[in-house]
Amino acid sequence: MVRALLAIMLVAALAGCSAGSTAYSSPSADAITIGFTAPPANLDFTRTDGAAIPQALLDNVYQGLVRLDANGAVVPQLATSWTVSPDRRTYDFQLRPNVTFTDGEPFTADTVKFSIDRVHTDWTISLKSAMDVVDHVEAVNPTHARVVLKQPSNGWLFTMASRVGAMFAPNGVKNLPTTPIGTGPYELDRFNRGDSIVLKANPGYWGPRPAYGRVVLKYFQDPTALNNALLSNGIDVISSVQAPDSLAQFASDERFTTIQGTTTAEVVLSFNNAKAPLDDRRVRQALTYGIDRKALLDTAWAGKGLLIGSMVPPSDPWYEDLSAVYPYDPAKAKQLLADAGQQHLTLRLRIPNLPYAVDSAQVIRSQLAEIGVTATIEELAFPAVWLKQVFAGHDFDMSIVAHVEARDIATFGNPKYYWGYDNPAVTQLLADADAGTPEQQIADMKKVARTINADAAADWLFLLPNLIVAKKGITGLPPNQVGEAFDLSALGRS
Repeated sequence: MVRALLAIMLVAALAGCSAGSTAYSSPSADAITIGFTAPPANLDFTRTDGAAIPQALLDNVYQGLVRLDANGAVVPQLATSWTVSPDRRTYDFQLRPNVTFTDGEPFTADTVKFSIDRVHTDWTISLKSAMDVVDHVEAVNPTHARVVLKQPSNGWLFTMASRVGAMFAPNGVKNLPTTPIGTGPYELDRFNRGDSIVLKANPGYWGPRPAYGRVVLKYFQDPTALNNALLSNGIDVISSVQAPDSLAQFASDERFTTIQGTTTAEVVLSFNNAKAPLDDRRVRQALTYGIDRKALLDTAWAGKGLLIGSMVPPSDPWYEDLSAVYPYDPAKAKQLLADAGQQHLTLRLRIPNLPYAVDSAQVIRSQLAEIGVTATIEELAFPAVWLKQVFAGHDFDMSIVAHVEARDIATFGNPKYYWGYDNPAVTQLLADADAGTPEQQIADMKKVARTINADAAADWLFLLPNLIVAKKGITGLPPNQVGEAFDLSALGRS
């Protein structure tokens, strides 16, 4: 999603029936059922924003030239290696031979050209701008693709590990919302909209066969139902615990393994910077001073997570802890509102119906009331309604969503992005950071983070933790979630 989001942490779940059903209760050692939240409305991430689709399909069905490893480093996937020219504009990729899509089409350098060119011509999501830096693509020979950039870019190769870098079969893009065609270890078996996605092992996969021949992703909107599905043997893994205060219940049960790590998902209280009264920096600063983020984290998410104060998680090289720049100060908040002539302010807080957003909104409404601001909460169905009305339609004063995409601070350089932040100095810093040396990139990105923080362009509530619970014996679960994909091929059994 966003890039937004959205990006947005989604929780895995089992396959097509309700939580109490036996139809998806891991019928054999060759199958696994994982619980998620926020089901995708379709399977086309080229035209549908949000994190749900790449979480399920990227690296599992679709693959790119490169991917991110568990530490967030760019490593080969469909490319075996690459070189970069001295002027940092030309990338030569050596490709894996004998790779085919599940429709039988070969993967070649022509596929690379088709896929990258198609981002320019057919994609509609906000992330497509990541390919604007590409000048052209050449198919040198079937296993050698050359990508020439308009100017050097520190971020382009990293972005190629996201959904934007996914490779598509030229004849396999006719029905992307329901029929994904990829080169990955899995292919689609069934898509039960709003309920589940069932994947089966790709018999023609170029790499090792995954440990589980059948994977069911089952979607639960209610955190208690998600927990109960694992407790009652309905699923095998909770991909992201949505009731963090329940974690102790699983940690003390010898049947389960718990994982607590970090993510790149910033839970953001977004402000509509393009609309009065939030186009006034003083109002945004007042709201930021009026929220006790530590108390919010303790109340809404059981103290699990990290206060960061910016759109930069600790996994990024330019991370700085800016959480103390706006300490909780109701008196200062009231003074800023008075200075702005906004002592009796009413704002619409339009949020997705996701647990972290709903729980955080209750705390925010209470805290803002103490500084004389009335926040009216509207829960919107996620992803469809929230994406349409808030993310695409910009119909909101404030919202709350987890932006899960890596290095999504760049969205603050795009005035057309849903929070409407327009600061030419930030846009220029982002451009300089991308084109400069690695050292310049770090320095400029720190300046970007400090600037948007000082402007109160948003209020970064906390960084979502990576909280996973699984049956004992399931291996390969990610300690940290550093990319968009939930990698199913890494899973195994002990």
